[in-house]
Amino acid sequence: MGSERRGGGQAAAAGGGSGRTMAGYRIRPYRDEDSEAVREVFATGMNEYAPALCLHVLRQPWVLLLLGCVFCLLLASSRSLLLPVLALTLLLALGRQLLGCAWSAYIERCLADDLRDIRAAYMDIPGACFWVAEADERVVGTVGVRPAGDGSGSEELALKRMAVRKDYRGRGIAAALGRTALAFARQQRGCRAVVLNTVMLQHEARALYERLGFRRDRRYLLPTVYGRLANCTVTTYRYELP
Repeated sequence: MGSERRGGGQAAAAGGGSGRTMAGYRIRPYRDEDSEAVREVFATGMNEYAPALCLHVLRQPWVLLLLGCVFCLLLASSRSLLLPVLALTLLLALGRQLLGCAWSAYIERCLADDLRDIRAAYMDIPGACFWVAEADERVVGTVGVRPAGDGSGSEELALKRMAVRKDYRGRGIAAALGRTALAFARQQRGCRAVVLNTVMLQHEARALYERLGFRRDRRYLLPTVYGRLANCTVTTYRYELP
């Protein structure tokens, strides 16, 4: 049993078989009946970033300047403190709602992309696979790898959809999922690296990737109007395979 716990993550990496049990959970390849659970784990995990996103936007200089100007103008015109305070409260609530809607739309786009048909996106193409972590007879974590770019013959694999349920974190599940994906990549002929993207809000995820051996490759501003306004940066990580 002890040897299975130490080596279970890499043993499941080939994408076949049922996986190994480790410390109350096991990593195994995706099955079709996991679809809704996988989507729920991803959506729930991403929704956790909504408050951090609002705080990040609120700290932007142009937002602070706008709120300060509104407050001063209303204070000068009304000569009352109540109206500016109520106006700022309303603006903050409206902004929180708009940001929440924008983040929810992003999550829905992801769910409508590769997570709409996980088998077609990961299990039925060469050099790709998707795994779930299972504990207490439920899916509690996910990760997938697929060729980066457009072609199946890419020399790089992209690590995607890493997520673990909040109440199952701290058990090493995310690290085990990451090691499983890396072990799979090592078995792919011609694969030279595993790459991934993270946004500035994912502090814990970035720390995990760095512990697994990923190195920061580059950083760039999200090339959209929203990305520029919110100063939304994306960091690319790279794991070089021997």
